[in-house]
Amino acid sequence: MSLFDTAPGAAERGRPLADRMRPERLEDFVGQEHILGPGKPLRAQIERDQLSSLILWGPPGVGKTTLARLIARLTRCDFLPFSAVLAGIKEIKAVMADAERNRRLGRRTLLFIDEIHRFNKAQQDAFLPYVERGDIVLIGATTENPSFEVISALLSRAKVYALRALTPEEIVTLLKRGLEVLNLRAAPELLDQIAIHASGDARAAYNVLELAAAASEGGEISAQTVEDSIQRKLLLYDKSGEEHYNLVSALHKSVRSSDPDATLYWLARMLEGGEDRLYIARRLVRMAIEDIGLADPRALEQAVAAMQAVHFLGIPEGDQALAQAAIYLSVAPKSDAAYRALNQALGDVRDTVAEPVPVHLRNPVTRHMKEWGYGAGYQHAHQFEDAMTDMQCLPPSLAGRRYYEPTNRGIEQRITERLAEIRKRREKQTPL
Repeated sequence: MSLFDTAPGAAERGRPLADRMRPERLEDFVGQEHILGPGKPLRAQIERDQLSSLILWGPPGVGKTTLARLIARLTRCDFLPFSAVLAGIKEIKAVMADAERNRRLGRRTLLFIDEIHRFNKAQQDAFLPYVERGDIVLIGATTENPSFEVISALLSRAKVYALRALTPEEIVTLLKRGLEVLNLRAAPELLDQIAIHASGDARAAYNVLELAAAASEGGEISAQTVEDSIQRKLLLYDKSGEEHYNLVSALHKSVRSSDPDATLYWLARMLEGGEDRLYIARRLVRMAIEDIGLADPRALEQAVAAMQAVHFLGIPEGDQALAQAAIYLSVAPKSDAAYRALNQALGDVRDTVAEPVPVHLRNPVTRHMKEWGYGAGYQHAHQFEDAMTDMQCLPPSLAGRRYYEPTNRGIEQRITERLAEIRKRREKQTPL
């Protein structure tokens, strides 16, 4: 099985290998078994020729364009590719007029829109009447989450299929077919190396294979040509897309789970992908506040220091400061007690009546305010033993409410003991 299997007589040396290797049969399409395996929904639609509009969502190089072309061929539709990068409303209307003429002649048009997420709302709206009338079968391809990038009106008229990145084993299958077309040999470990570096992107794997093939001699691809062709790992990382947030989430949850090795791996992925270093530093500051808090107050100091070091040193020296801070945060004792305490206090502020500040807590800055009772009954802490009073500082309706309940981890264990002492001694305080 091959994602881009070749039609033997159609290969042209001037075309990229990835383009030459497109399959002509559904059985030759590698990967995406969850939607294209026997009895799966999309395969059944194609085989029964009951095609409706689709959105193919997945990372680059997993066969979105290839699958759209294959669907058009198997369902005998005119395939009309359309790039969201190059087209506007004027071009959309011209293409739709052609599709409408096709329908009147009894021919179906499959309109394939690459990178549909790049169309704005007005441009996406322009397709709706043609989809509703059946002038076209629309297949949109996107690397971005359709829930955020495709208008709801189109989503309600199209089935979304999520395509997955290809596994290294699937990439190796494709590379073996590519070697047959190129009439070359390569050691299995070299194919494995290309597959790993392609990060699930078949097109990237084919491009590396083609570059290595061009530099090879004697009918065999060498380790050196593969290394020269790869140069660096091909990482899937879109700083404005969903994968950006997936990697941030993985880094944060690894820190929260006290896993320094996973923390370093996800940090390295972000660094290698070109993420803004100050953005990473800001995220580390948030982790120090949200997940460590007073269990280790120095965590925030470390994170802020790393942010300053990154700003001062830049790339690549500042990357080590980020790594140091990330390791510190991952091994630090964890507590979200302060985080939860603030959220509970915010909840009470939003859900209860905003009572006036008790008069004994008000500062009598004028004579009239003092006459009105401002500050009456205030207990100055330094006039009491150990600077502790029994004065109530919450509004009457919330008297006795407790928001901050520290854990027994790290420094919060000492804070727990101190709070118990404070609460006990406040019950029996007398002025000095």
